[in-house]
Amino acid sequence: MTVLILTSRQDVTADMVIAKLHDRGVPLVRLDPADLPGEAALSAEYVQGDFYGHLSTDGRLVSMGALRSIWVRRPGEPAAHAPEPSKWLTAETEQALYGMLYSATVRWMNHPCVAAQARCKPWQLSLAHRSGFAVPPTVITTFPRVARQFAAQYRDIVVKSASGPPPGDPPVALPTTRVAPGTDFSGVAAGPTLLQQYIPKRADVRLTAVGTRLFAARKVSASGQVDGRYGDTGHAWKPLDVPDRIARAVRDYMSLAGLAYAAFDFAEDEEDVWWFLECNQGGQFGFIELETGQPIAEAVAAWLSPPAREPS
Repeated sequence: MTVLILTSRQDVTADMVIAKLHDRGVPLVRLDPADLPGEAALSAEYVQGDFYGHLSTDGRLVSMGALRSIWVRRPGEPAAHAPEPSKWLTAETEQALYGMLYSATVRWMNHPCVAAQARCKPWQLSLAHRSGFAVPPTVITTFPRVARQFAAQYRDIVVKSASGPPPGDPPVALPTTRVAPGTDFSGVAAGPTLLQQYIPKRADVRLTAVGTRLFAARKVSASGQVDGRYGDTGHAWKPLDVPDRIARAVRDYMSLAGLAYAAFDFAEDEEDVWWFLECNQGGQFGFIELETGQPIAEAVAAWLSPPAREPS
């Protein structure tokens, strides 16, 4: 059975997993949807209740019936590399490719429909509460009055993006930022604004979930650091045991969200409480593995691989 990896050509994290799949002797096909049509081709047939689908790329041909699993890593936009790209061609190619893949009986890490919902931070916060995580008080609002009331109640707050950096070249960094006392919140009316109680932290925690396997790493924060994604703290990521309560909450979250893979970010305070910040369904793990030695790529490869045959 074959593993299909949907990712761009320059993806070091995907390379790490591909090396582990090769070590296991697992057949795989790597496809960037941006190469379709052109360097890649597809065909799907639906006749009298039967379905036959095929993909061709880099001289390899794979049938949908031969697929074991699909890893959606960081795929390019369909038809982006076509000789004459257009929004229409992208829409047509996306319908053809993903419609064919949805028709196959495979395991997904993660299914695109599930992933689209999992990226919504307001929904993440709701799910985190249901799963039993400690979640900082948060408001998302376009009412200046509500923002002022929230700031008055919690005093020390941060503002952060709900959707991530806006598209553009060069990319724009939007770090989580503390809100100064006396801030004028009238601008909130111009667009939804996410405000959250500030959590004084002593460390950042990244927990990577691969199926039921959990890998936690901890990095000591710099004094007064707000956003662990920016700035050098002078400390490295270190492996960390996962408390039982956190493990139960992570598995509940994964089950409720329908995820096979996720990267959770927490702020650890002075009382050892792990505060839920976000869950990235497609989060990077390469930098964690390189610094901690945790076998995350191997865990992903094992999840994607066909089960080992019992000796005869």
